[in-house]
Amino acid sequence: MTIQLYCFGESGNSYKAAIALQLSGLDWEPVFVDFFNGAARTPEYREINAMGEAPVLVDGDTKLSQSGVIQDYVAEKSGKFGGKDAAERREVLRWVLWDNHKLSSMAGVTRFLMNFLPEDKRPQEVIGFNQGRLKAAYQVLDAHLEGRDWIVGDGITNADLSCCGYLYYPEPFGFDRADWPHIDAWLTRLSDQPGWKHPYDLMPRSVKGSAA
Repeated sequence: MTIQLYCFGESGNSYKAAIALQLSGLDWEPVFVDFFNGAARTPEYREINAMGEAPVLVDGDTKLSQSGVIQDYVAEKSGKFGGKDAAERREVLRWVLWDNHKLSSMAGVTRFLMNFLPEDKRPQEVIGFNQGRLKAAYQVLDAHLEGRDWIVGDGITNADLSCCGYLYYPEPFGFDRADWPHIDAWLTRLSDQPGWKHPYDLMPRSVKGSAA
């Protein structure tokens, strides 16, 4: 049975789940969620996910939300990305939680405020504060990647597939790969993997033909 992933291209959290599925070799397909036109707030979608969020994975009777949970399911089902032993699995989880709290949460909100709100409604003080938080997160990740190919162990794990979630997007949110050489090299290693796709090539987009 083909796994379905309810997602949309602009969502970095959706991308975390989609890229895990894509690189795992599991049979899957994206199901477009027209988020910007309110699809996730409809009663029909709330039957899929009461939280009104994307992504959601549906695999037969299994239905999961939250990108980290979906990545864990992909790891369990494919035997990839979860870490090779208990110590690595805990370290992978540590980085996934760090990403969700420190990196992706800030990147997602800041990117939304800077690119998906009308220009006159963009709160510059909030954006500036968030970018300061993001800079601190980039410093942590860049320093950790010095001398390493991957965040945990000697291969790709969910730590990598979580932390990269927002870092391939072209819209400005205060991240320039050139400023962070170890992050830049790591993102290149990831994008060189067989089957890798950019988020806008991997998932359907809501705002087609625009900067978003």
